[in-house]
Amino acid sequence: MLDDINLPLILLAALLATGSPGPATLAIAGASMKSGRGFGLAVAGGVSTGSLMWSTAAAFGLGAVMLANAWLFEVMRFCGAAYLLYLAFRSARSALKAGELHARAGSYASRKRAYAAGLGLHLTNPKAILFFGSLYAVGVPAQASPLTLVTIIAAVALQSTLVFHGYALLFSSPPLSRGYMRLRRWFEGAFALAFGAAGLKILTTRLQ
Repeated sequence: MLDDINLPLILLAALLATGSPGPATLAIAGASMKSGRGFGLAVAGGVSTGSLMWSTAAAFGLGAVMLANAWLFEVMRFCGAAYLLYLAFRSARSALKAGELHARAGSYASRKRAYAAGLGLHLTNPKAILFFGSLYAVGVPAQASPLTLVTIIAAVALQSTLVFHGYALLFSSPPLSRGYMRLRRWFEGAFALAFGAAGLKILTTRLQ
């Protein structure tokens, strides 16, 4: 029997966090439209793995340790912001290139690199650290049993995996892929602005 927790409410909070637009969903959408379903699913797999790692760490207290040691959080924050600004630069450079891309010229050299990019993006995302830290600090009793923690971790991981991989399947659909190929420079410009805004927001937001 689970401890006194409201699992549906926890899953709803996690759904709102994972399903809302953000750096992870942008990366998945971009990889899926530009490089195809396989690359999009690889990025989604990396993001899902990162989500599972933060969820597990927060459940067993590592999230609280990071939040209590501001310098660790600051290191992650700067790494995450730097990577997002790099993605913004890469998208802006692509948007400035005239002409159409041929077929599915991938942004990643391999699916392993796409997976690593998704993993790195989520592991350096302060939003993930704050969300999972708050989730287990507020939504789960301090005396929760290991079975309860494992159940929450598994349920949130399954839901997150379905959401992130669902985005990959959605954005790799033929209509969206064709739309990207026709409006590539506009899409890349939008990605550049979105990644840049996210990077600057992380860079200028401090832990209170």
